Amino acid sequence: MYAKFSDVECARKLFDDMPVRDEITWSSMVNGFIRNGYFVESLEMFKEMYARGFVAKPELIASVVSTCVKTGDFGLGTEIHGLVVVNGLMEEKSVFLSTALVDLYLRCQCHDSLMAFRVFERMGERNEVSWTAMISGCVANQNYGIALDCFRAMQGEGIKPNRVTLVAMLPLCTEFGFIGHGKEIHGYAFRHGFHSDICISSALMHMYCNCGGLLHSIKLIFERSTTKDVVMWSSIISCFAQSEASAEEAMKHFHQMQIEGFQPNYVTMLAVISACTTLRSLSHGRGVHGRIVKSGLVFDLFIGNSLLNMYAKCGCLTDSSNVFEEMSVRDNFSWSTIIGAYGLHGYGEEALQLFHEMQERGEEPDSITFLAVLSACNHCGFVEEGKKLFDKSVRDHKTPPSIEHYACHIDLLGRAGKVEDACDVVSTMPMNPSMKIWSSLVSACKLHGRLEVAEALAHRLVKLEPENAANHTLLSMVYAESSNWLGVEQVRKYMDAEGLRKSYGYSRIALENQG
Repeated sequence: MYAKFSDVECARKLFDDMPVRDEITWSSMVNGFIRNGYFVESLEMFKEMYARGFVAKPELIASVVSTCVKTGDFGLGTEIHGLVVVNGLMEEKSVFLSTALVDLYLRCQCHDSLMAFRVFERMGERNEVSWTAMISGCVANQNYGIALDCFRAMQGEGIKPNRVTLVAMLPLCTEFGFIGHGKEIHGYAFRHGFHSDICISSALMHMYCNCGGLLHSIKLIFERSTTKDVVMWSSIISCFAQSEASAEEAMKHFHQMQIEGFQPNYVTMLAVISACTTLRSLSHGRGVHGRIVKSGLVFDLFIGNSLLNMYAKCGCLTDSSNVFEEMSVRDNFSWSTIIGAYGLHGYGEEALQLFHEMQERGEEPDSITFLAVLSACNHCGFVEEGKKLFDKSVRDHKTPPSIEHYACHIDLLGRAGKVEDACDVVSTMPMNPSMKIWSSLVSACKLHGRLEVAEALAHRLVKLEPENAANHTLLSMVYAESSNWLGVEQVRKYMDAEGLRKSYGYSRIALENQG
């Protein structure tokens, strides 16, 4: 019996009926379960094998440890490591077993990854698989600096990266915007013939897309690929979907993909919906929606959220509401989007009603939800409701207000003519007020004829922080609002004389109540 079987139950019955079973028989059975995808059964068989006094070879133990990673049974994996040490199997210097243990510890979030480094350092032999496991694990744990050091050390030891190593490294370049490193990896892949690999091509496209949107390079990689699959098509559609200038190109690739006989999947449809959202194209969006319904993907949470957001951004509140009602599962993004959509279209009462309904259903609003409902109050002028919600957010430590929440609340107060109240909120902010907040206050003062408050505020800022160019810029803006062009010119001359350049960041200053 070599464990190459299609009927696992039959094989297990034959195994159980055997009068004598040795180490080879047990190992064959465990390995057979693993190869056929019966991971839980393979682990149970392995434990039974050891309970009967049989010891597996390092290669089989390596496969079992890898299976522990797949099933998430990290506890068993660490127990196996202990058995390996006790039985002295590490002394055999099995590169496969050591690599599997490194992968185990790097993927196990409940253990210190230092154990992975210890196993790796003690390895008598390291190959490209070992190094790749180390690099992949570090990238997965966001230890990008260590991953980069490992990549360099690997080459320093004369071991050439394989295609899996390159695919593991490209997300690092994407995360940090290391376009130079990315291009070096691209060149290495080209010189060693890896550039035709679909996984590498897709990873390169993703890297270029997220490192400045180098669409020319992305298109070149795609067009030169001799073999394309749905992943590559989805990648290029996603890259083009991110900007208004190229979103139409994303739709063209989507249609071409279908012409060439490729069936769009879940990722493809998310990218296409994103393109429709970028284009603000209701006709494209409805067409894609129809395609999704036919494919049966409409009930997926992320697809539903994307459609909900697309209709809201395209200005079709009815369709957005219909999608929301049809969703069998909703998350905070779903609620936040529909609340924001109603508020944007002037239906403040409906937005507040949805917010309360969300809470009645046991959903806990997050900071995005609070911002959506605050924005709805702002758009509809619901001052008291907005104030109550903001005060609740301040008191609730689960969702402390961010600078966006403060900006929205201050804008609401300012629009309502409560300039002094708005200044009070600014003075108690736990973070630096943004240019948007100061501009909002100035606009509120102009709207309600309170230019003296704005000017007093700007003068106080200049006095307390004379080296901050942004304060002078704000004062100049206030002068311009009141048509005091002489004051504008004086501020400009002062800034030129002091070498101050326009800046749009402000440090927090404790402001007294202005009135």
